[in-house]
Amino acid sequence: MVAPPDNDVLWARSLHHAHDGSPALSGVSLGVHEGEILAVHGPRGCGKTTLLHCLNGQTVPQEGEVWFDSVPVHTMSPLRRERLRLDRFAWIGPEPALVPELTAWENTALPLLLRGTPRRAAKTAALEWLERLDVGACAKRRPRALLQSQRQRVAVARALAAEPAVLFADEPTAALHSAEGAQVLRTLTAAARSHRITVVLATHDADVAALADRTVALFDGRRVNSPDTPGVEGRDTCSLSV
Repeated sequence: MVAPPDNDVLWARSLHHAHDGSPALSGVSLGVHEGEILAVHGPRGCGKTTLLHCLNGQTVPQEGEVWFDSVPVHTMSPLRRERLRLDRFAWIGPEPALVPELTAWENTALPLLLRGTPRRAAKTAALEWLERLDVGACAKRRPRALLQSQRQRVAVARALAAEPAVLFADEPTAALHSAEGAQVLRTLTAAARSHRITVVLATHDADVAALADRTVALFDGRRVNSPDTPGVEGRDTCSLSV
């Protein structure tokens, strides 16, 4: 194994992974700086979700290495990887994945409660983030009583309330109308920057990728732009054949 660069909080080298024999990642390498918002941009099916799963330990790559804070994630036991995701990472998917029996504030506070945070402190943090995302009035409602956009904001609040070192967002506005999605993303990126949260954002939308500090592009499981591409320069390279 090769140790990652000192300035990368998250680092991956030569990731290969296949699903049922179909390649999803083919030699992908990247580094993410602390406090950076990195967009992984590409068409649907290009390997973005698989890459995020490998980076946060949900999936162990069949080949390659993943490091977080100079610790090899790919060699951790399943229990240690699960603990890492609870203590240091957060996840927002295209669907909110809320617990239907819990209220909005209970869903938001859940990661904190699972860590052992006292209930009062967890509730306070949850309510603060729900207010910041303009869904404070929904705090006592269960998911079935919320609109889709409200449920997704609760999912974002849950991720941010956990104060993760790295937040992984996989097409977080895919189920939202453009105006609602734009508002959620503005709040997410502003909160991440103010709290120095590192964000890895997977998206097929060039306008969403433009909100990031830096963008890498995937096509058919391979990187197709330069490692140091700032902003979204090179984002059209997803149309290249590789």
